[in-house]
Amino acid sequence: MPITVPAYGKEAAGRLASMADVTADDGALRRFLHGLPGVDAVGLEARAATLGTRSIKTTAKAYAIDLALTMIDLTTLEGADTPGKVRALCAKGINPDPTDRTAPKVAAICVYPDMVATAKEALGDSGIHVASVATAFPAGRAALPVKLADTRDAVAAGADEIDMVIDRGAFLSGRYMQVFEEIKAVKEACARPDGTAAHLKVIFETGELQTYDNVRRVSWLSMLAGADFIKTSTGKVAVNATPPVTLLMLEAVRDFHAATGVQVGVKPAGGIRTTKDAIKYLVMVNETLGEPWLTPDWFRFGASSLLNDLLMQRQKLSTGRYSGPDYVTVD
Repeated sequence: MPITVPAYGKEAAGRLASMADVTADDGALRRFLHGLPGVDAVGLEARAATLGTRSIKTTAKAYAIDLALTMIDLTTLEGADTPGKVRALCAKGINPDPTDRTAPKVAAICVYPDMVATAKEALGDSGIHVASVATAFPAGRAALPVKLADTRDAVAAGADEIDMVIDRGAFLSGRYMQVFEEIKAVKEACARPDGTAAHLKVIFETGELQTYDNVRRVSWLSMLAGADFIKTSTGKVAVNATPPVTLLMLEAVRDFHAATGVQVGVKPAGGIRTTKDAIKYLVMVNETLGEPWLTPDWFRFGASSLLNDLLMQRQKLSTGRYSGPDYVTVD
């Protein structure tokens, strides 16, 4: 299951270059971001709630469960992580349900930079990517040279994807160009000597951004800086992914694509634990961005407990009954 983000076509590259004046200096970037339409909070929340009520029939539900499985970034980001734990997680990602070999593999295994080599070796030629959090995850409170070294170390160890966190303090203080330049620098640090590059996911920590308007602004800022994915959260704060915030980010991606021709992915992370929740998000993607985004190339779930519930529901559809509590492993 190789995951590739195609190079921008000539038309898309030209349209993106035409927006260079937007990021020419701090004043231009500020004017652009504050010139974006204000978010209708009531309308946004109402639409997210409405999309969450869509009913999914049995056949479509089975398809949605398997699709969601292929979109999971199976994650362990604990101070007590060990090589053994990472190898066990990789084994589960390759073969999520040992009793049913038709269960799809996950999209990626997400670990700290020092565990990238272990994950890469354990995954072998499975096609599952290794994602690594970097840039002083989860707070992002470090000097830029430290963040870039963190990123380069992870890429050198074999990371296929880098999940960086923005400096929320800088963004909330209005230092937009500082955040823009930092994302650009991390994007450059994702490059490999052979000319390829790890894909960059930019984490906003939306639970700390205070307003929907800020979420729209940081979405555009990150995409202009070169983000391959925009991601809601680290999963380390009280408020993580929510349907309204994810819908707003999907709409920003839609509008950015319309303006530039550049396709960007979206990753809600944290707090998505049930099959019902996952299907709600897939409906949002389909209704807002359409089928081209309904692949692990362009949409991911940052979740680990979600995998177990998807497997339980998948087994229920197959056999008509739920298995016992030991049917799935506890991560």
